[in-house]
Parts: sequence; structure tokens; C-alpha cells
Amino acid sequence: MTAGLPTTVLVAAAAVVVTAVAAVVWTSSRSRRKISYMLDALEDNEVNFRFKEKGVLDARFNRTLNRMKRIFEKEKLQMLEQEKYFGLMLDKVSTGIMVVDNPDGHVAYSNTAALQILGVSSLVNLRQLSRISQELCDVFTMAARGRDGRLNFTNDMSSRTIAVKSSTAVIGGREMHIIVFNDISSEQNEIETESWTKLIRVLIHEIMNTVTPVVSLSDSLVRYSDELPREELRDGLTTIAASSKGLLKFVESYRNLMHVPEPVRKVVWLKDIMSRVTQLVEARLGESTALSYTELNDDIILYADEDQISQILVNLVKNAVQAGASHISVTASIGEDGSTTVDVANDGAPVPEDRREEIFVPFFTTKSDGSGIGLSLSRQIMRMHGGSLSLTRSDSRETVFTLIFR
Repeated sequence: MTAGLPTTVLVAAAAVVVTAVAAVVWTSSRSRRKISYMLDALEDNEVNFRFKEKGVLDARFNRTLNRMKRIFEKEKLQMLEQEKYFGLMLDKVSTGIMVVDNPDGHVAYSNTAALQILGVSSLVNLRQLSRISQELCDVFTMAARGRDGRLNFTNDMSSRTIAVKSSTAVIGGREMHIIVFNDISSEQNEIETESWTKLIRVLIHEIMNTVTPVVSLSDSLVRYSDELPREELRDGLTTIAASSKGLLKFVESYRNLMHVPEPVRKVVWLKDIMSRVTQLVEARLGESTALSYTELNDDIILYADEDQISQILVNLVKNAVQAGASHISVTASIGEDGSTTVDVANDGAPVPEDRREEIFVPFFTTKSDGSGIGLSLSRQIMRMHGGSLSLTRSDSRETVFTLIFR
């Protein structure tokens, strides 16, 4: 029979167990408090804390926490350096970049180019742009809602033309609108200069073709007026009169091109415009050419000058007939951005590749009886409507002119 353990030994053992359990509980509770404190600090982006690495129970655990803190601090410094690097890089580009992070127009970031293009020293909210121009403010406000735009404006330094585009990104659960824009004034000046050069070249060509024979014939009539029979004299004067009328007609076309009236806009159904166009060109179509109209969206509406848009469509249909088209199709649709696209396609002879850049130049024509202002006038009307007209396809299968109403 084994003797029982002394009571004092049992009491001592029990005390040790209780003490150990209490120490574990206390240490565990204290460790949880430290971890909770550290996580709260890191969540607040705060790293100015350090746990003491002395003592028997806490030293190893505290060293681990401090190491985690140093790793986080290092990562934070690297992120700051990267942000600084990307910020310097964005400040070197010539494109204006702006980040709007609030529906009220709060600007979270704008690079140096953005401030230079807009002519401001700082930008906190898009509403500030109304001090320069309300239209400028409206364009950027619409860009912050996902709509691209273009605008001419004048600040204290100069006149500028900017093209604005935007995109959306979700960062940290927040929707950010990234707006990029460029000063395209120099580009437009180059295009304008080139257009004027082409126009002047055409003007000189047309005037010289008319004036040279008139001068020559007039000189001959004056020189030999006493010797010429009455009929030849009459024929010569008739030729001069016809050439002069041709020159006057040319000048009248130029005046029409330079004085396009401002659009008188109203809400109009596109199908009503097409119905009117069909009636106007019915005689030209005859039995050999078919004209169709298709709406890919129901009841397409334009806010435009009905007469001017009809004029454009009639001109495009007439050109298609003259190109020998047997079928002309007009197709209209509404894009995701709300813009309306109208494609006028025909199966006639394609536009020669070397002349596709010239067809919109005033007075350039490939037709013997053409005035050369139809397409240039149509493009000008579309620009006055804030839209565009372009040749988007021309091959052996079909030729397509595209009108975009924004």
C-alpha cells in the first residue's frame, strides 16, 4: 500500500498550476491588447510606436511586433518614394492630368501641365474654372461624368483650344474620374494653315483659268476690232460674258461657304428629316437607284437645324447618284455616350485613295459641272452643330460618309 502525498505538496502543486494558468491568461490578454493597439495604429497610418524588448515574458513577443512594425514602415517609405517618382514623372509630361474624386468636383490631383494649360496656380475644385470661363467649367464637369469634349477659351495669358477625355477607376472602393486634356492650338493652327494654303491654291487656279482666256480674248478683240466681222465680235463678247458669269458664280459659291448662317436648332425626329430628303431627291434617284433608311434605335431625335441637316443628306445622296450608285443606305444609331451616328453608304465608284484628303477642301471637285463646295460646306455645318463629317470607308464594295452628332 502506497503512502499518500503530504497535504503541503498537493497545495504547492495546485498553487503552481493556478499561477501558471493565471500567467498564461494574463500574458495572452496583454498580447492581445498589444496586437490590437498595433493594428489600430497601422490602420491610422501611424508607425511612431515601439514595444520594450526587456523582461522575461515579453521580450521575444515584443521583438516580433517591432519587426512587423519595421516591415510596415519600410513598405510605407517605398510607397511614398514610388508616389514621389510617379508624381515627378507626371509633372514632366505635356498632357494635363487631373483626378476628381468627389461628385461635387473636388480635385484630388492635378499635374503641372494641367495648371499651365488652364493658366492657374492651383486647383482644388472644378468650380474654380468658372472664373476663367463658365463653358470651361461645364466641359470639365461633364468630363467628370464620363463625357469627352473640346473647347476654345481665353485665360489671362493666351487663347487655347483643348481636347478633354476622361475615364473612371475604382480605387479603395471610391470612384475616381481621371481627366486628361491637351492643348491642340498649334495642331489646329497647322491644319488651318494647310487648309488655307490648299484653298488659296484652288482659288488661284480657278481665277487664272477664267481670267487668262478673258484677258487674251479681250486683247485680241481690241487689237482687231476694226477688222473683225460683226458675228466674230459678237461671239468673242459672248465668250467673255459667259466666262465672267462663271467667275461670278465661283465668287458667289465662295461667299456662301464663308457665310454659313448659325444653325437654328430645334428638336426634330431624324425619320422626318429622311422623309423630307427622300422627297427632295426622288427625281434624281429615278428607277435605277434605291434609297433606304434604317434606325437601329427607336425614334432617334436630333437637336439640330432641320434645313441644314437635310441639305447635308441631300448633297451626300446626290454625290452617290453621280458616282453611279444603284443602292444608297442611310443607317442611324445611338452610341453608349449618347451621340447619334448616321452612316450614308453607297455602292457607287469609290473615291480614289490619293484624293480622299482633298474632297473636303473648298472648290476641289472631280466633276466637270461640280462647284466643289458641297462636302466642305457640309462639314462646316456639322462642326457648327458640334459634330463631325468624315469619309470612313471607300473601296470596291461601298463608300461610307459618317455624320456624328454629339
